This record gives sequence, C-alpha cells and structure tokens, in this order.
Amino acid sequence: MTKTFLITGGAGFIGSAVVRELINNTKHKVVNLDKLTYAGNLESLASVENNPRYTFVQADICDAAAMQTVFSQHQPDIVMHLAAESHVDRSIDGPAEFIQTNIVGTYTLLEAARSYWSALKTSAPEKAAGFRFHHISTDEVYGDLHGTDDLFTETTSYAPSSPYSASKASSDHMVRAWQRTFSLPTLVTNCSNNYGPYHFPEKLIPLMILNALAGKPLPVYGDGKQIRDWLFVEDHARALILVAQQGVIGDTYNIGGHNEKQNIEVVHTLCDILQELVPQERSYRELITYVKDRPGHDVRYAIDASKIERELGWKPVETFETGLRKTMEWYLNNKDWWQRVQNGSYQGGRLGAGA
Repeated sequence: MTKTFLITGGAGFIGSAVVRELINNTKHKVVNLDKLTYAGNLESLASVENNPRYTFVQADICDAAAMQTVFSQHQPDIVMHLAAESHVDRSIDGPAEFIQTNIVGTYTLLEAARSYWSALKTSAPEKAAGFRFHHISTDEVYGDLHGTDDLFTETTSYAPSSPYSASKASSDHMVRAWQRTFSLPTLVTNCSNNYGPYHFPEKLIPLMILNALAGKPLPVYGDGKQIRDWLFVEDHARALILVAQQGVIGDTYNIGGHNEKQNIEVVHTLCDILQELVPQERSYRELITYVKDRPGHDVRYAIDASKIERELGWKPVETFETGLRKTMEWYLNNKDWWQRVQNGSYQGGRLGAGA
C-alpha cells in the first residue's frame, strides 16, 4: 500500500538520503518539511524534485500553526523526524539554537502529531492504526565509552556530554514519554557517525576531502585517537525506512556500521585513497595538523546493532573502505555542489574551540 511519509529535515544530509531512497526505490509519497537553515540544501534533491510523488514545504518545526497545517493538508501515514541542529562544535559556540530546534521543535511536532492522530482515531481508524512517529537520534546521547570494550545497546543509560547531545537526549525522552503517557505510536533510532555524498563540509570527512584538494591543512583534534563507528548514509536511510514500517511501537533500534575507527585512521585512509584518485608529488598525509581538542570531547562511541539485524534483518551493505571511496568519488565529481556551499554558508573555519 502506498503511504505518505512526512520527512522533517529532508533537505539535510541524512534526510535527503531518506527522501531519495523513498522516491527512487519505493512507490511511497514524500512530503519534505525543512526550514532551510545553513545546512539545508535543496540541490541535494535535484534528482527527485520533479517527481509527482515528492512535495516540498518550507516551514519551522517550532511553528505550531504551520505544523498543524502540514498535517491537515498532507495527511501523513508516517512521520520521520530528522530535523535537528546536529553539529557538536556549533552547539559549543551557541547552545540556544539547539535547545530551540531539538527540544522545543520536537515538542511542537509531537503535539501536532498527537492532535492529528487523535482526530484520525475517530475519522479514519484504519489510518490511525497504521500511523507511526519515528524519531531519529544519535549514539552521542549515550556519552563516552572511553576505557571500556563495551558497546552502546538500546538499554544503555544516557550520559550526554555536549549541548548537542544533551538536547537530543531530551528529545528522545520526550518521544518515549508521549508514547507512554498518550500512547502515541512512536519509535526511536540511535545511529553512529554518518558519512557519504551531500555531507555538509563542516563535518570531519568532507572537510578533510575538500581541504586536501585545496592543499590546506587537515586539522585533527587532540591526538586524533577518538574512536567512532562509521555508517554510510545510504545504508542508514534504508535502515530508517525499514524501522518506520516494520519496527515495534515503543521500541528503540541502534543502527551502526560495524566500522570502529580512530579519527586519525579515517584521515590516513582518506589521504591514501585521494593519493590514488588525484595523485600529487607530496603525500596528502603531510597536510595533517594537530589542533586544540574540542571541549568535553568524547573519546569513544561504538554501537551494538545486533537488535535491528536480528529482528528486522538489516545489515549495512558498505564497508568503511567501499563507502569512503564512493564518498570521495562523489565529491570529485560534484564540484559545483560543494563549491556553492563553500561560497555561501560555510567557508571551512574552526568551530567550537571553546569559550
């Protein structure tokens, strides 16, 4: 049965991957709701923008009246909530926007969804029975695994370290509270670090690719030994759509790529692949520069994704090496996209160095 998906933050990095996956590989309809902040980019959706199953709405999830209108006009079957301020460094420089978007915005969206779903129970009980609110979150809410060999599971206690992760933890708690108190049919997923095409260049991998191509320093925080689990964004998009349709109401699913890497390993691998794709006399590794670490920087994240594999049959398709190569080839072949970003909202400067 064809469903209507309301994707918040659908012009962002992960959101646009979800929109492209739905339009290109399913028959579902998509309503992309995005405020178009600095990281929202409709050029990431150029390949689907003329599809009759795709609709774009520019609105702020903190605007209650706008949210009520969107639900009323588009009558979604599934909400996938990806709209969020998501960069730790920016949250250090200015926490207020993270509180507003990630906490107040999620509350406003939850209330709009609850009002809409409650009305459906009378007007269209079958549609109400199939309604889902899928909240997409991060592994950073769990805190730091430094000094252990543990993995984050769906029952790991929350211990956020940054304003960003604290705001996401708050939104996770609200989603679960709305399910417990109001019986709103919600699901939550927590993912590891995403990478891939269309990634905004303030994040590690695209920043390193573009700096290396420009012959600029590759700034590595601290000693570069912070460990992250890396997940190719298209693998993540497939997992999110699977959870939205087949996940158990009230459950949480961790989504990871099985790719634990130190940041410095990531940069070394990137430099070596780039040397192969765009050879130069000097090694790209010579551009690596160690800089002052981020305040409160978590040392290690690692996800146990066995639940989603066991219960829903999802596994990542890409290894880190294949996904990174695809990512780098995309940046090499889509210079116009990232040059417009660099000429607009972000020129590659350091963020979050501390007060």
